[in-house]
Amino acid sequence: MIRYLTAGESHGPQLTAIVEGVPAGLKLSEETINRDLARRQCGYGRGGRMKIERDTVEILSGVRWGETIGSPITLGVKNRDWPNWQEKMSPEERYRDDEIAVTRARPGHADLAGAIKYDHRDVRNILERSSARETAVRVAVGALAKALLTNFGITVHGFVVELGDIRAERPDLPVEELRELADKSELFTYDKAAEPKMKELIDRMKDAGDTVGGVVEIIVTGVPVGLGSHVQWDRKLDARLSMAVMSIQAIKGVEIGLGFEAARSPGSKVHDEIFFDAGRLMEGKLTGFYRETNNAGGIEGGISNGEHLVIRAAMKPIPTLYRPLRSVDIVSKEPFEATVERSDVCAVPAAAVVAEAVVAVEVANAFLEKFGGDSLTEIERNFQGYLAYLRAF
Repeated sequence: MIRYLTAGESHGPQLTAIVEGVPAGLKLSEETINRDLARRQCGYGRGGRMKIERDTVEILSGVRWGETIGSPITLGVKNRDWPNWQEKMSPEERYRDDEIAVTRARPGHADLAGAIKYDHRDVRNILERSSARETAVRVAVGALAKALLTNFGITVHGFVVELGDIRAERPDLPVEELRELADKSELFTYDKAAEPKMKELIDRMKDAGDTVGGVVEIIVTGVPVGLGSHVQWDRKLDARLSMAVMSIQAIKGVEIGLGFEAARSPGSKVHDEIFFDAGRLMEGKLTGFYRETNNAGGIEGGISNGEHLVIRAAMKPIPTLYRPLRSVDIVSKEPFEATVERSDVCAVPAAAVVAEAVVAVEVANAFLEKFGGDSLTEIERNFQGYLAYLRAF
């Protein structure tokens, strides 16, 4: 299974990830990863830092001549703003300057809770690591997972489906065509009519010194029946996906399929009826079983059921406001307006890309758990054997 750790601060030299468990023989290039890094930085409503950073990855280990070799992969994403922060963020004690300490904790951030937990009187020691800047390297890891899944016909698509109180209406199109529409949108939405309204809302929030959140939706296609398990709580696919998505900065809620709406509806309107059509096998489907609805979001009992995985996540408005909220100085205990760090008005489109990444990692993990091997060739052999079993079931 894929395991990874990230390291690095928002204004440090670079962000780093070490990724273990990627099989040998996977085609991988920096360009593949850079495409998703660029997408993360796009989106209407982004702030000043996106004009400084042009994120690119450097593969530092685990890949030779364009293929993974089975050893841990090291990914590095440099912070281009580092030259302006070398003394402020230096690991060397001789650069210590208590005069630049940040002591005004910002509402909605980890500042105060983190300062108390780690016994800091300078909340920069907290905000540097808790910053959503960390997601850049997680997107790099996710791009690696997507490259693996693509070999087995599994694709991961992210969309913005709500922004503030504006909801996108989904056209009756295949997921791949929805993705084409979203790729042409500055807000990664498939609803052309909703996009200008969303932009107008962002502009209003910017003028007011405020911020706006929204909801992103991740759809995973090509997932076979049988990923995850019902036998233990920590092996349930929906639980693993939910934890991964909730780990993204500013995400405050996750739902699978119908989600919270299922609690407001009768069972007859919630559960997906099951059908069988042997002709589906002749069409290249993985199995003859199917459902005409997908309220379960592709997961039943913690196990993928062969339908698309559908995960939605609610992102709160960014808490750094240009009209600051009230707070307290953690040293003097005097009331102040919260410190203003460079920030975005809206980062919901970026959240869609980050959510794609963490979902891809968890789906890849569940896939490797079932079909895993040390090389792509071995995994392919295991997978093809399972497909033959599905067709005969």
